[in-house]
Amino acid sequence: MTETITVEVVFVAPDSQAFHELELSLGATVSDAIALAGLAEDYPEFSFTDLPVGIWGRLVALEQQLQGGDRVEVYRELLVDPMEARRLRALDPTPDPSESH
Repeated sequence: MTETITVEVVFVAPDSQAFHELELSLGATVSDAIALAGLAEDYPEFSFTDLPVGIWGRLVALEQQLQGGDRVEVYRELLVDPMEARRLRALDPTPDPSESH
């Protein structure tokens, strides 16, 4: 019997998010996990071989071997710099409905 590990794969798109808990063979890589999660099929507008990836917030290569309990995170380019977004919101006189009491 082949030894397996359990990992999570997460990706957040502009309008949705993906979370997959997967069982992989010992020795599997980040690339293997992303392929098994089916992200390329679910999000064809992204090139998952070009996006940066990490494990628990630390950048790694696609060839990085996984360990049980790893959380593979696929990062995408931000549409707006967070600091710039806050600056623009501060300049906007229209109240944010999500901040109403």
